[in-house]
Amino acid sequence: MATLLLVRHGRTTANASGVLAGRTPGVELDEIGRAQARSTGERLAPVPLVGVVTSPMLRCEQTTQAILDARSSNPGVWTDAALTECDYGQWQGLTLNDLVKDDLWPIVQRQPSAVTFPGGESMAAMQARAVTAVRQRDAAFEAEHGPGAVWVAVSHGDLIKSVLADALGMHLDLFQRINVGPASVSIVQYTSTRPNVVAVNTDGGDLTWLAKSSTTTAAVAAVGGGAGTAAGSSHSSSTRS
Repeated sequence: MATLLLVRHGRTTANASGVLAGRTPGVELDEIGRAQARSTGERLAPVPLVGVVTSPMLRCEQTTQAILDARSSNPGVWTDAALTECDYGQWQGLTLNDLVKDDLWPIVQRQPSAVTFPGGESMAAMQARAVTAVRQRDAAFEAEHGPGAVWVAVSHGDLIKSVLADALGMHLDLFQRINVGPASVSIVQYTSTRPNVVAVNTDGGDLTWLAKSSTTTAAVAAVGGGAGTAAGSSHSSSTRS
């Protein structure tokens, strides 16, 4: 069983100004986002990563670089277009203040599985390509490096939320209940019987336990919840203010 660390990019200039960046080229991390990415890189520094796979968007590449800069030796790095931002079509570049007035907005909030952005992608298609990509990469890393392999996917908020919803067995229409903050780390293990969601939206906590992660599968749920890891705080969920 490999371990997937889902990392959202740090805060961007578009995030800070309330603009839906989408696939707009050249959107960078702002000062806070760079600090967030460095902090995440420091959290991941003790973890023996076998690979980092990033969305091709600049903000994800910058976050990936911060992860690599914190390490004494770097794993392989791949760019995967399947991890790129949702194609928001005509919504791209508009402010959230304007988008909340759009007739599609309530459907995005309540029934995202029914949403296709005008001139863009459906949210169901976004989830399908993302889940397929991470599951295939996960299987490949495990096949090459063994069941203790740990790897990182650096991507975007909605995309990571859709992957987590799939891993949790949630319908896409419920994925807006999941929070994924800038530069947060979520942890998923795809076992032989089901996905195991270890952590969601963490922005603090010790991850050194991943360096000693058991190579046995978690296919059977521990009765009573199990003993956890020595660094229990690494499994806590948190949201950024």
